[in-house]
Amino acid sequence: MSAIPYVATTEVPEVVVQRQTRSGRIAMTLAVLAMIAVAVMPWWASTGTIRSVLVLCCYIAVAQMWNLLAGYAGLVSVGQHAFMGAAGYALFVLAQTYGINPFVAVFLSLLVPAALAVPIYLLLHRLDGPYFSIGTWVVAEVFRLTASNLPLVNSGAGMSLRVMKDYSAFERNVAMSLLCAGMLLVTLGGSYWLLRSRFCLALIALRSPPVSASSPGFPFLKLRFLIYVASAVGCGLAGAIYFMAQLRITPGSAFDPMWANVAIFIVMVGGIGSIEGVLIGSLIFFIADRWFGEYGATYFVVLGLMTLLVALYARTGIWGLISKRWDAPWFPIRRKLVDPEPLTRRIS
Repeated sequence: MSAIPYVATTEVPEVVVQRQTRSGRIAMTLAVLAMIAVAVMPWWASTGTIRSVLVLCCYIAVAQMWNLLAGYAGLVSVGQHAFMGAAGYALFVLAQTYGINPFVAVFLSLLVPAALAVPIYLLLHRLDGPYFSIGTWVVAEVFRLTASNLPLVNSGAGMSLRVMKDYSAFERNVAMSLLCAGMLLVTLGGSYWLLRSRFCLALIALRSPPVSASSPGFPFLKLRFLIYVASAVGCGLAGAIYFMAQLRITPGSAFDPMWANVAIFIVMVGGIGSIEGVLIGSLIFFIADRWFGEYGATYFVVLGLMTLLVALYARTGIWGLISKRWDAPWFPIRRKLVDPEPLTRRIS
Protein backbone atom coordinates (compact mmCIF):
# COMPACT_ATOMS: atom_id res chain seq x y z
CA MET A 1 0.00 0.00 0.00
CA SER A 2 1.57 3.30 -1.14
CA ALA A 3 1.94 6.18 1.29
CA ILE A 4 -0.29 9.23 0.84
CA PRO A 5 1.93 12.28 0.09
CA TYR A 6 1.76 15.16 2.53
CA VAL A 7 0.17 18.29 1.04
CA ALA A 8 0.50 21.64 2.77
CA THR A 9 -2.29 24.13 2.25
CA THR A 10 -2.40 27.81 2.99
CA GLU A 11 -5.37 30.14 2.91
CA VAL A 12 -4.68 33.27 0.85
CA PRO A 13 -7.51 35.81 0.84
CA GLU A 14 -8.47 37.09 -2.57
CA VAL A 15 -9.30 40.79 -2.54
CA VAL A 16 -12.26 41.62 -4.76
CA VAL A 17 -13.15 45.25 -5.50
CA GLN A 18 -16.73 45.77 -6.58
CA ARG A 19 -17.46 48.86 -8.69
CA GLN A 20 -20.87 47.93 -10.09
CA THR A 21 -24.03 46.81 -8.33
CA ARG A 22 -27.20 45.05 -9.37
CA SER A 23 -29.17 48.29 -9.03
CA GLY A 24 -26.51 50.04 -11.10
CA ARG A 25 -26.78 47.49 -13.91
CA ILE A 26 -30.56 47.85 -13.95
CA ALA A 27 -30.33 51.64 -13.95
CA MET A 28 -27.70 51.63 -16.70
CA THR A 29 -29.92 49.42 -18.88
CA LEU A 30 -32.91 51.71 -18.32
CA ALA A 31 -30.76 54.79 -19.01
CA VAL A 32 -29.58 53.37 -22.33
CA LEU A 33 -33.15 52.46 -23.30
CA ALA A 34 -34.33 55.94 -22.31
CA MET A 35 -31.69 57.63 -24.48
CA ILE A 36 -32.59 55.39 -27.40
CA ALA A 37 -36.26 56.26 -26.89
CA VAL A 38 -35.36 59.97 -26.90
CA ALA A 39 -33.30 59.58 -30.06
CA VAL A 40 -36.17 57.91 -31.97
CA MET A 41 -38.97 60.16 -30.70
CA PRO A 42 -40.03 61.34 -34.19
CA TRP A 43 -41.18 57.78 -34.93
CA TRP A 44 -43.36 57.39 -31.84
CA ALA A 45 -44.14 60.81 -30.32
CA SER A 46 -45.98 63.91 -31.40
CA THR A 47 -44.29 67.28 -31.89
CA GLY A 48 -45.71 68.52 -28.60
CA THR A 49 -44.30 65.54 -26.73
CA ILE A 50 -40.90 66.06 -28.36
CA ARG A 51 -40.82 69.70 -27.23
CA SER A 52 -41.77 68.70 -23.69
CA VAL A 53 -39.07 66.04 -23.55
CA LEU A 54 -36.57 68.55 -24.95
CA VAL A 55 -37.34 70.97 -22.11
CA LEU A 56 -36.96 68.16 -19.56
CA CYS A 57 -33.60 67.19 -21.07
CA CYS A 58 -32.44 70.81 -20.82
CA TYR A 59 -33.48 70.88 -17.15
CA ILE A 60 -31.46 67.72 -16.51
CA ALA A 61 -28.39 68.99 -18.37
CA VAL A 62 -28.29 72.42 -16.71
CA ALA A 63 -28.96 70.97 -13.26
CA GLN A 64 -26.24 68.34 -13.64
CA MET A 65 -23.73 70.98 -14.72
CA TRP A 66 -24.65 73.07 -11.69
CA ASN A 67 -24.46 69.95 -9.52
CA LEU A 68 -20.97 69.19 -10.81
CA LEU A 69 -19.94 72.78 -10.17
CA ALA A 70 -21.46 73.25 -6.71
CA GLY A 71 -21.65 69.66 -5.48
CA TYR A 72 -18.03 68.78 -6.21
CA ALA A 73 -16.00 71.88 -7.10
CA GLY A 74 -17.59 73.92 -4.32
CA LEU A 75 -18.38 76.80 -6.69
CA VAL A 76 -21.92 78.02 -6.08
CA SER A 77 -22.78 79.96 -9.22
CA VAL A 78 -26.03 81.80 -9.86
CA GLY A 79 -24.99 82.97 -13.30
CA GLN A 80 -24.60 79.86 -15.43
CA HIS A 81 -27.41 81.15 -17.64
CA ALA A 82 -24.80 83.57 -19.01
CA PHE A 83 -23.25 80.67 -20.94
CA MET A 84 -26.65 79.41 -22.08
CA GLY A 85 -27.44 82.80 -23.58
CA ALA A 86 -23.98 83.21 -25.08
CA ALA A 87 -24.18 79.86 -26.88
CA GLY A 88 -27.76 80.56 -27.96
CA TYR A 89 -26.82 83.89 -29.51
CA ALA A 90 -23.72 82.34 -31.12
CA LEU A 91 -25.96 79.73 -32.75
CA PHE A 92 -28.33 82.37 -34.13
CA VAL A 93 -25.50 84.53 -35.47
CA LEU A 94 -23.70 81.60 -37.12
CA ALA A 95 -26.86 80.14 -38.67
CA GLN A 96 -28.91 83.24 -39.47
CA THR A 97 -26.21 85.83 -40.22
CA TYR A 98 -23.40 83.74 -41.69
CA GLY A 99 -25.48 80.94 -43.25
CA ILE A 100 -23.88 77.99 -41.45
CA ASN A 101 -26.01 74.87 -41.17
CA PRO A 102 -27.88 75.36 -37.87
CA PHE A 103 -27.29 71.80 -36.72
CA VAL A 104 -23.55 72.23 -37.28
CA ALA A 105 -23.70 75.65 -35.65
CA VAL A 106 -24.91 74.03 -32.43
CA PHE A 107 -21.49 72.49 -31.93
CA LEU A 108 -19.55 75.52 -33.18
CA SER A 109 -21.46 77.73 -30.74
CA LEU A 110 -19.92 75.80 -27.84
CA LEU A 111 -16.61 77.49 -28.56
CA VAL A 112 -18.08 80.75 -27.27
CA PRO A 113 -18.93 79.64 -23.68
CA ALA A 114 -15.62 77.74 -23.54
CA ALA A 115 -13.69 80.87 -24.53
CA LEU A 116 -15.68 83.12 -22.20
CA ALA A 117 -15.36 80.79 -19.21
CA VAL A 118 -11.56 81.12 -19.13
CA PRO A 119 -11.28 84.89 -18.44
CA ILE A 120 -14.40 84.84 -16.26
CA TYR A 121 -12.92 82.16 -14.01
CA LEU A 122 -9.58 83.97 -13.85
CA LEU A 123 -11.51 87.06 -12.78
CA LEU A 124 -13.76 85.40 -10.20
CA HIS A 125 -11.74 82.52 -8.76
CA ARG A 126 -10.21 84.73 -6.07
CA LEU A 127 -13.68 85.31 -4.62
CA ASP A 128 -15.06 82.92 -2.04
CA GLY A 129 -18.54 81.93 -0.94
CA PRO A 130 -21.28 84.50 -1.53
CA TYR A 131 -18.87 86.89 -3.23
CA PHE A 132 -18.24 84.35 -5.98
CA SER A 133 -21.99 83.80 -6.38
CA ILE A 134 -22.65 87.53 -6.63
CA GLY A 135 -19.82 87.84 -9.15
CA THR A 136 -21.37 85.21 -11.44
CA TRP A 137 -24.71 87.02 -11.28
CA VAL A 138 -23.03 90.32 -12.19
CA VAL A 139 -21.32 88.66 -15.17
CA ALA A 140 -24.66 87.33 -16.42
CA GLU A 141 -26.17 90.82 -16.14
CA VAL A 142 -23.24 92.28 -18.07
CA PHE A 143 -23.89 89.74 -20.82
CA ARG A 144 -27.57 90.69 -20.91
CA LEU A 145 -26.82 94.42 -21.14
CA THR A 146 -24.20 93.79 -23.82
CA ALA A 147 -26.64 91.77 -25.93
CA SER A 148 -29.27 94.49 -25.48
CA ASN A 149 -26.95 97.05 -27.08
CA LEU A 150 -25.03 94.96 -29.63
CA PRO A 151 -26.09 95.52 -33.28
CA LEU A 152 -24.64 92.15 -34.33
CA VAL A 153 -27.41 90.39 -32.40
CA ASN A 154 -30.09 92.97 -33.28
CA SER A 155 -29.80 94.60 -29.83
CA GLY A 156 -32.89 94.39 -27.63
CA ALA A 157 -35.19 93.34 -30.47
CA GLY A 158 -33.72 89.84 -30.49
CA MET A 159 -33.28 87.42 -33.38
CA SER A 160 -35.39 84.81 -35.15
CA LEU A 161 -34.02 81.59 -36.62
CA ARG A 162 -35.74 81.89 -39.97
CA VAL A 163 -33.37 79.42 -41.67
CA MET A 164 -35.18 76.58 -39.91
CA LYS A 165 -38.04 76.97 -42.40
CA ASP A 166 -35.77 75.28 -44.94
CA TYR A 167 -36.25 72.01 -43.07
CA SER A 168 -39.45 70.02 -42.73
CA ALA A 169 -41.07 69.47 -39.35
CA PHE A 170 -39.98 65.83 -39.40
CA GLU A 171 -36.35 66.77 -40.13
CA ARG A 172 -36.36 69.28 -37.28
CA ASN A 173 -37.85 66.71 -34.92
CA VAL A 174 -35.21 64.15 -35.88
CA ALA A 175 -32.40 66.64 -35.33
CA MET A 176 -33.81 67.83 -32.00
CA SER A 177 -34.25 64.27 -30.76
CA LEU A 178 -30.71 63.29 -31.66
CA LEU A 179 -29.35 66.46 -30.08
CA CYS A 180 -31.28 65.78 -26.87
CA ALA A 181 -29.95 62.23 -26.66
CA GLY A 182 -26.44 63.50 -27.31
CA MET A 183 -26.82 66.20 -24.66
CA LEU A 184 -27.85 63.63 -22.05
CA LEU A 185 -24.95 61.40 -23.07
CA VAL A 186 -22.46 64.26 -22.71
CA THR A 187 -23.77 65.79 -19.48
CA LEU A 188 -24.95 62.73 -17.53
CA GLY A 189 -22.71 60.13 -19.16
CA GLY A 190 -19.70 62.42 -19.07
CA SER A 191 -20.26 63.24 -15.41
CA TYR A 192 -20.64 59.56 -14.54
CA TRP A 193 -17.47 58.69 -16.42
CA LEU A 194 -15.61 61.47 -14.61
CA LEU A 195 -16.86 60.33 -11.20
CA ARG A 196 -15.79 56.75 -11.91
CA SER A 197 -12.37 57.76 -13.24
CA ARG A 198 -9.15 58.26 -11.32
CA PHE A 199 -10.20 61.87 -10.74
CA CYS A 200 -13.00 60.75 -8.43
CA LEU A 201 -10.98 61.12 -5.24
CA ALA A 202 -9.80 64.54 -6.36
CA LEU A 203 -13.40 65.59 -7.01
CA ILE A 204 -14.44 64.43 -3.55
CA ALA A 205 -11.49 66.31 -2.07
CA LEU A 206 -12.68 69.49 -3.78
CA ARG A 207 -15.54 69.61 -1.28
CA SER A 208 -12.96 70.30 1.44
CA PRO A 209 -11.31 73.69 2.02
CA PRO A 210 -8.57 74.53 -0.52
CA VAL A 211 -5.70 73.90 1.89
CA SER A 212 -7.02 70.46 2.89
CA ALA A 213 -7.76 69.48 -0.69
CA SER A 214 -4.30 70.48 -1.88
CA SER A 215 -2.44 68.69 0.91
CA PRO A 216 -2.52 65.18 -0.69
CA GLY A 217 -1.05 66.63 -3.88
CA PHE A 218 -4.25 67.09 -5.88
CA PRO A 219 -4.09 69.84 -8.54
CA PHE A 220 -6.87 71.69 -6.74
CA LEU A 221 -6.91 74.95 -8.71
CA LYS A 222 -6.46 73.27 -12.10
CA LEU A 223 -9.29 70.80 -11.47
CA ARG A 224 -11.65 73.55 -10.35
CA PHE A 225 -10.85 75.50 -13.48
CA LEU A 226 -11.50 72.53 -15.75
CA ILE A 227 -14.83 71.78 -14.04
CA TYR A 228 -15.89 75.41 -14.40
CA VAL A 229 -15.12 75.38 -18.14
CA ALA A 230 -16.83 71.99 -18.60
CA SER A 231 -19.91 73.26 -16.77
CA ALA A 232 -19.99 76.36 -18.98
CA VAL A 233 -19.82 74.24 -22.13
CA GLY A 234 -22.55 71.89 -20.86
CA CYS A 235 -24.85 74.81 -20.08
CA GLY A 236 -24.03 76.30 -23.48
CA LEU A 237 -25.07 73.07 -25.19
CA ALA A 238 -28.40 73.12 -23.35
CA GLY A 239 -28.91 76.78 -24.25
CA ALA A 240 -28.15 76.26 -27.94
CA ILE A 241 -30.57 73.32 -28.20
CA TYR A 242 -33.29 75.04 -26.18
CA PHE A 243 -33.27 78.29 -28.19
CA MET A 244 -33.02 76.44 -31.48
CA ALA A 245 -36.29 74.76 -30.55
CA GLN A 246 -37.79 78.13 -29.58
CA LEU A 247 -36.76 79.64 -32.96
CA ARG A 248 -36.31 83.03 -31.27
CA ILE A 249 -33.98 84.59 -28.75
CA THR A 250 -33.97 87.92 -26.91
CA PRO A 251 -31.67 89.29 -24.19
CA GLY A 252 -34.35 88.77 -21.57
CA SER A 253 -34.96 85.13 -22.46
CA ALA A 254 -31.33 84.28 -23.21
CA PHE A 255 -30.03 85.53 -19.88
CA ASP A 256 -33.06 84.72 -17.78
CA PRO A 257 -32.04 84.02 -14.14
CA MET A 258 -34.91 81.54 -14.02
CA TRP A 259 -32.48 78.89 -15.22
CA ALA A 260 -30.27 79.39 -12.18
CA ASN A 261 -33.32 79.11 -9.93
CA VAL A 262 -34.40 75.92 -11.68
CA ALA A 263 -30.95 74.33 -11.33
CA ILE A 264 -30.72 75.20 -7.63
CA PHE A 265 -34.21 73.86 -6.93
CA ILE A 266 -33.59 70.61 -8.78
CA VAL A 267 -30.26 69.89 -7.12
CA MET A 268 -31.26 70.96 -3.62
CA VAL A 269 -34.54 69.03 -3.62
CA GLY A 270 -33.24 65.99 -5.48
CA GLY A 271 -29.93 65.72 -3.67
CA ILE A 272 -26.69 67.60 -4.20
CA GLY A 273 -23.61 65.65 -5.20
CA SER A 274 -25.50 62.82 -6.90
CA ILE A 275 -26.71 62.11 -10.42
CA GLU A 276 -29.73 60.32 -9.00
CA GLY A 277 -30.78 63.48 -7.19
CA VAL A 278 -30.63 65.48 -10.41
CA LEU A 279 -32.95 63.04 -12.17
CA ILE A 280 -35.43 63.00 -9.28
CA GLY A 281 -35.39 66.79 -8.88
CA SER A 282 -35.78 67.35 -12.62
CA LEU A 283 -38.85 65.12 -12.79
CA ILE A 284 -40.38 66.86 -9.76
CA PHE A 285 -39.84 70.32 -11.23
CA PHE A 286 -40.99 69.30 -14.70
CA ILE A 287 -44.24 67.80 -13.40
CA ALA A 288 -44.85 70.70 -11.01
CA ASP A 289 -44.22 73.21 -13.79
CA ARG A 290 -46.67 71.46 -16.10
CA TRP A 291 -49.39 71.06 -13.48
CA PHE A 292 -49.07 74.20 -11.36
CA GLY A 293 -47.17 76.70 -13.53
CA GLU A 294 -50.38 78.58 -14.29
CA TYR A 295 -50.55 79.79 -10.70
CA GLY A 296 -47.68 82.20 -11.31
CA ALA A 297 -46.13 83.87 -8.27
CA THR A 298 -47.82 81.51 -5.81
CA TYR A 299 -46.28 78.56 -7.59
CA PHE A 300 -42.76 80.01 -7.28
CA VAL A 301 -43.30 80.81 -3.61
CA VAL A 302 -44.23 77.18 -2.96
CA LEU A 303 -41.13 75.95 -4.81
CA GLY A 304 -38.98 78.36 -2.82
CA LEU A 305 -40.43 77.18 0.48
CA MET A 306 -39.89 73.56 -0.55
CA THR A 307 -36.24 74.30 -1.31
CA LEU A 308 -35.84 76.05 2.05
CA LEU A 309 -37.40 73.17 3.99
CA VAL A 310 -35.18 70.64 2.26
CA ALA A 311 -32.10 72.76 2.97
CA LEU A 312 -33.04 72.97 6.67
CA TYR A 313 -34.27 69.47 7.43
CA ALA A 314 -32.98 67.19 4.64
CA ARG A 315 -29.73 68.61 3.32
CA THR A 316 -28.99 65.51 1.30
CA GLY A 317 -32.30 65.88 -0.57
CA ILE A 318 -34.79 63.21 -1.52
CA TRP A 319 -32.12 60.88 -2.85
CA GLY A 320 -30.19 61.23 0.40
CA LEU A 321 -33.24 60.07 2.34
CA ILE A 322 -33.74 57.15 -0.04
CA SER A 323 -30.10 56.04 0.05
CA LYS A 324 -30.10 56.04 3.85
CA ARG A 325 -32.86 53.46 3.83
CA TRP A 326 -31.87 51.41 0.77
CA ASP A 327 -28.29 51.00 -0.38
CA ALA A 328 -29.14 50.65 -4.07
CA PRO A 329 -27.36 53.39 -6.06
CA TRP A 330 -28.40 53.93 -9.65
CA PHE A 331 -24.99 55.29 -10.62
CA PRO A 332 -22.50 53.72 -8.20
CA ILE A 333 -19.13 55.45 -8.00
CA ARG A 334 -17.76 53.90 -4.80
CA ARG A 335 -15.26 51.07 -4.73
CA LYS A 336 -16.46 48.41 -2.32
CA LEU A 337 -14.44 45.51 -0.95
CA VAL A 338 -16.34 42.26 -1.19
CA ASP A 339 -15.96 39.65 1.57
CA PRO A 340 -12.78 37.85 0.51
CA GLU A 341 -13.10 34.20 -0.41
CA PRO A 342 -10.21 32.00 0.63
CA LEU A 343 -8.03 30.83 -2.20
CA THR A 344 -6.46 27.49 -1.40
CA ARG A 345 -3.03 26.89 -2.81
CA ARG A 346 -1.63 23.39 -2.78
CA ILE A 347 2.04 23.28 -1.95
CA SER A 348 3.59 19.85 -2.11
